[in-house]
Amino acid sequence: MSSRRRFYARPLLATAASIVVLTGVAAAAPAATPAAASASADRSPQAVALDDTYYQDALGKTGAALKSSLHSIISEQTTLTYSQVWDALKETDEDPVNSSNVILLYTGRSQAKSENGGNTGDWNREHVWAKSHGDFGTSTGPGTDIHHLRPEDVQVNSVRGNKDFDNGGSAVSGAPGNYTDSDSFEPRDAVKGDVARMILYMAVRYEGDDSFADLEPNDSVSNGSAPNIGRLSVLKEWSQQDPPDSFEKNRNEVIFDQFQHNRNPFIDHPEWVDEIW
Repeated sequence: MSSRRRFYARPLLATAASIVVLTGVAAAAPAATPAAASASADRSPQAVALDDTYYQDALGKTGAALKSSLHSIISEQTTLTYSQVWDALKETDEDPVNSSNVILLYTGRSQAKSENGGNTGDWNREHVWAKSHGDFGTSTGPGTDIHHLRPEDVQVNSVRGNKDFDNGGSAVSGAPGNYTDSDSFEPRDAVKGDVARMILYMAVRYEGDDSFADLEPNDSVSNGSAPNIGRLSVLKEWSQQDPPDSFEKNRNEVIFDQFQHNRNPFIDHPEWVDEIW
């Protein structure tokens, strides 16, 4: 293979953040390292409030303990049917400069929300964790989890198919910046991190303790129908190269506030990728 180079703060969360500040708990915390202090300074009050509430049971953990704790947290969610996904994506992926459109994941094209379907030129529902990897189809659960479902051009969705993710390949027609070969797909630079964090969310959310397979990333690009997607080493690089942007963060909020009421922890805490893998 060739290689190429509206945050919505719930009242509970806002209140929790206020209590922390007013009681001086933050001032009493142990001194942080320079890197940690810098990261903390960059975090919004809402993000701090999430640590005090939503993520409180995960803080301070690493490795398997962190993964297990996050699994428990994000498994508390509302589920959607596959038909409900259409309307959800029209909200989660709305074009911030044109509320009548959605932004397609791989092409980056802004397209009318009404142009969804299965015909050439339409947009449809892309399973970033390919639904054949674990054979969950479109059943309510992983098959309808909008943390990894995104609007995409019908033909480009077909080109990606169920391929794993890796660098390299030939340019994808109609989708500048995307590349593919016989066993892998490389998305455009602006969404490489998005793809990585969606895959890793799925690996934490679906651990085999329900009626679905235990989904895990690995370093292979020949996973077939096994409940795995690779390459993990490349996904980790992509997550670092392309940190969460405003669109991805807003999407996380809309899913949390309006639809599933759970979060992708790797958008809120990108550093947790290396803590687990």
